[in-house]
Amino acid sequence: MDIRELTEEMNRFVTAKGWYQKDTHRPQTPRNLAVSLSLESAEVLEHFQWSEEIKDPKEFRGELADVALYLLQLASITGVDLEQAVLEKLQTNYHREWDQPATKEDIQ
Repeated sequence: MDIRELTEEMNRFVTAKGWYQKDTHRPQTPRNLAVSLSLESAEVLEHFQWSEEIKDPKEFRGELADVALYLLQLASITGVDLEQAVLEKLQTNYHREWDQPATKEDIQ
């Protein structure tokens, strides 16, 4: 399944839940989705609080999926072609100057 198909599936889910309706308790606004995306991202971090290892891989996968779904939804309702945006950003990053690793002289 590609990004377009995942977005369509996510839209079917949101429609089935009635969250596109005017009187919904979960309005699909850019602000609401950006907040939800941030909150779900923080839940990914919780898996690494006080540990370098993932204790519950199934729950971790679910949190990553939540992040992806909110990202797809946010891109969809704002008219962003996420696939194109990712490809453009990768191209930009190929030409970007990245910090060099610290040398022994930098640390002393």
